[in-house]
Amino acid sequence: MTSNARQFGMIFTLVAIVLLFQVLTDGLTLTSSNLIAVVSQYSYILILAIGMLMVIVAGHIDLSVGSVAAFTGIVVAKSMQTFDLPWPAAFVLGLLVGAAIGAWQGFWVAYVGVPAFIVTLAGMLLFRGGNQFIGNADTVPVPEGFRVLGAGFLPEVGPSTGYNNPTLLLGAAACVAVVWREWRARQIRREMGAQPVPIWVTGIRLAVMIGVIVFATLRFAGGRVGTSFPVSGIILVGLVIAYSFYTRNTVGGRHIYAVGGNSRAAELSGVKLQRVNFFVLMNMSILAALAGIIFVARSAASGPQDGLGWELDAIAAVFIGGAAVSGGVGTISGSIVGGSVMALLNNGLQLMGVGSDLVQIIKGLVLLLAVAIDLWNKNQGRFSIIGSIMRMFGRGDSPATRPPTPVRQTQKVAAR
Repeated sequence: MTSNARQFGMIFTLVAIVLLFQVLTDGLTLTSSNLIAVVSQYSYILILAIGMLMVIVAGHIDLSVGSVAAFTGIVVAKSMQTFDLPWPAAFVLGLLVGAAIGAWQGFWVAYVGVPAFIVTLAGMLLFRGGNQFIGNADTVPVPEGFRVLGAGFLPEVGPSTGYNNPTLLLGAAACVAVVWREWRARQIRREMGAQPVPIWVTGIRLAVMIGVIVFATLRFAGGRVGTSFPVSGIILVGLVIAYSFYTRNTVGGRHIYAVGGNSRAAELSGVKLQRVNFFVLMNMSILAALAGIIFVARSAASGPQDGLGWELDAIAAVFIGGAAVSGGVGTISGSIVGGSVMALLNNGLQLMGVGSDLVQIIKGLVLLLAVAIDLWNKNQGRFSIIGSIMRMFGRGDSPATRPPTPVRQTQKVAAR
């Protein structure tokens, strides 16, 4: 019972933060309008956290994501304003700009050997200056149709139920996916000859997760007319599903963990280090471009101050979510949970009227204490909150939850 209670440790922490602010803000935290606002305001940071997780797992860091997002945003806005480019074409252009920037930075890291810290620090300065040069340090508005990407919601369709029907269907699909995932996990354990998790544990887990999904679905679907689950949230959910599958179930995803865990052993095992390093940095810039596009669409304009401090929020989300500073450890879902903790903490403090200076101080202390306490517990051989989150979301079978293969053993296998 103690083991299973610990497995839900981080979720309980997240719930405790929500309930605390629900009391301190007189019930404003869990209102439909506030939850919708949280998803709209922080979806781009969580998108950055997905890419940053892969960069950090591979043993690097990317300091340029905020500047890349801002540079992409001004290019997209200018292309629509000056050249009358249709917004779908401008969207594709933005992703291509992000891919080109990622290829540029990935080349210096993977094939020249310059540390990612230096390359992305240079990129932070370079693309911040590029944003101000192209935009002439001024704001550039975007057309109405483009704003749907950042400020749009699921449309109202179907019969009148008092709720947004597409949001209800999305919640129902999430419940089915959770049940199927639990059933599939038990089937896999039986096929491997392992002892399945006790059925009562599965039942409690499903009850809690489905209860949360149903509550959130009704909140998002029951907001004021014209609002529902944000389009940016749909994009985020799709990315989480796709990248979780990639990092956990594909050869390329496992190579990223192998490189971060022990690059020398990974190379002896046949992993292409240059290809992996190039990919994670290029992928990060593409996601940064996407985050910048969503932010500009939500803000209805691109400006010179866009993207300031985004890299710090993304890095904080990844480390709170369980990534190791040395690389090789971390999950997409854990990073999303870590980012949600920071988002709800920031939102709750704002609802309480706390000044921006104190908000930054509290967020910094939360990041430092979360990582320090978890490292201390690991060193003492005690329960690790972050470790439990990784087991919960990774089902215990992801590369992030397995002990690294000793170098000598890997060298023997490679020699054979």
